[in-house]
Amino acid sequence: MAGLSTTLTKNFKAEAAVPRRRIVKFGAAAGVIVGAASTDKVFGISSEIDAAIGEPCDVHLGGLPEVEYGGVVGFGDYLTSDGVGRAVAAAPGAGVNASIIGQAMVSGVLGDVGVCLMSPGRIQG
Repeated sequence: MAGLSTTLTKNFKAEAAVPRRRIVKFGAAAGVIVGAASTDKVFGISSEIDAAIGEPCDVHLGGLPEVEYGGVVGFGDYLTSDGVGRAVAAAPGAGVNASIIGQAMVSGVLGDVGVCLMSPGRIQG
């Protein structure tokens, strides 16, 4: 589904290295860093260009951006961040909250790039 990406994008400063197509959260100094857990307050997906520490980093805030998968993802799964910002299926335990970035529009496995229907929020198991 490459080429299907239609997004709202804003530029931030990378507070640490941000690889392409990764889920991001706010850093400490109004910049961005990659998401590291399903409990992180994630808000966007980095663009198709890697950003080194201190460099500009385009972040998709809405639409249908591409994201790298960190495991098996099914069509329609709610997506959260793994330990390095890749999208994984959100599966919180009973009574546990998980931050989500949206829903998968394409099934895939570890290392695949899929399209995400962005709708950041939280779900509870």
